[in-house]
Amino acid sequence: MDKPAVPLNEQARLDELRSLEILDTQREPVFDRITRLAQQFFSVPICIISLVDEQRQWFKSCVGLNVTETARDISFCGHAILQDEPFVINDALKDKRFADNPLVVGEPHIRFYAGCPIILKTGNCIGTLCIIDYKPRTLSNKNLQALKDFAAIIEREFAILQLATMDELTLLPNRRGFTSTAEHYLDLCIRQQLNAKLVFIDLDNFKYINDNFGHAAGDRVLKEFASLLKEYCRKADLYARLSGDEFVILFTDLNTSECETIMQRLLQSFCNLPSSFTGQSILSFSYGIADFSGQQPCSLAKLLAVADSRMYNAKVQKKAQL
Repeated sequence: MDKPAVPLNEQARLDELRSLEILDTQREPVFDRITRLAQQFFSVPICIISLVDEQRQWFKSCVGLNVTETARDISFCGHAILQDEPFVINDALKDKRFADNPLVVGEPHIRFYAGCPIILKTGNCIGTLCIIDYKPRTLSNKNLQALKDFAAIIEREFAILQLATMDELTLLPNRRGFTSTAEHYLDLCIRQQLNAKLVFIDLDNFKYINDNFGHAAGDRVLKEFASLLKEYCRKADLYARLSGDEFVILFTDLNTSECETIMQRLLQSFCNLPSSFTGQSILSFSYGIADFSGQQPCSLAKLLAVADSRMYNAKVQKKAQL
């Protein structure tokens, strides 16, 4: 049996999956309707919307099985998320990758599998829509396209979910998405007695850019800054666009010197970005840092207020020096 490989973008994929806050939730009619329709359309006994977590595949909707998850290392879907197109196994007993797989030689005795990757707008694949049969079979090109069409419906439903927690322009978490995830981060810091630092960022001259060069130029600046956040922050860091030109970063297990080093590198890179709408660089930002102690915790709202106040003071001092 071949265990599925780990995608190169595994951490980003897992972060986006978990940001949806859909794992281990109750069944929902919108997803159950899709699996029922797909089961009927393809005349298969099993149809699943499978979300591939770190160690398991969890079923958001499942028709034909009484389980809610299986181990990732024996899953077919673990292989399917590595593909851009549907992953099809016509006869698992004749495929050396799966012939001795526990799901083939034991319950549910899979012989045929077809899984279409569910790919979000960011390009991260979080799972599959899969159909399963107890006997070998093949799919016509017409049916392969139908499987992709069903998966596209699921992708749209997840996109709707993301609109509530993600900023559509920068593809970063928005205030709601940040708040939800940050609360979990701070709870972890309390349990593990870790410190954290929250950085509140406000872009300088942003109104000037919008007023003089147009909102399209302002949008480019926001997207460029979001790209720099992804580049300079660690994989475990949480960052978001709160509103307008305001961003936030939550660093965990990082000392003051390390935090300042990251922020100064981020600032220097942002200031040095080539400007496509002015002859000179006017890009900069101000920031304030608030400290969180796992031993003496405070609320996220308090942390944001402190960092925001310190950012404002830094901005005032910067203007006074001009």
